[in-house]
Amino acid sequence: MKGELSGCSEDVKEMVLLLLSYFNEKEDVMFSYMEDTCLAGELQMDQVQLTPTIVVCGRSCYSAGRFMLSVDRGIVQDNIPSFISALCMMFGSYYCFSIHCPSELASTLEFLQRCFFSINPEKGTKVEKTTTSCLPVNPRVLTLIQELSDHEWRDV
Repeated sequence: MKGELSGCSEDVKEMVLLLLSYFNEKEDVMFSYMEDTCLAGELQMDQVQLTPTIVVCGRSCYSAGRFMLSVDRGIVQDNIPSFISALCMMFGSYYCFSIHCPSELASTLEFLQRCFFSINPEKGTKVEKTTTSCLPVNPRVLTLIQELSDHEWRDV
């Protein structure tokens, strides 16, 4: 079981980084990278986002052995052993603490919300309000979901 979780965690890392790249969203809004030996009290929190952020203890998500979760520039969990757990905690923080998702991560977080966490509201979004019109579903997310569905349908 542990080997399966470890392999799955690697796939999830790749998928999240791929989504960020696909939607042209910045990795440094979701992740903050620190030395792998750094302790929670030693972090320079002015470099961390105010929104829920995964603090990667290492040079990359791939080499990190542990993660931390920051909310409002404070460490709320300092020893998260797997990327999947860190991702779930970060995502859940937006809902538990009623925090709007940053517009810089709008598409990636909405895709995760709809396709991996199965939260599909008919209206409304966790994305912070902007001056542009608000659609019930992000069009970029809808396009990717449709393309993936078309691809799956062709493979059947």
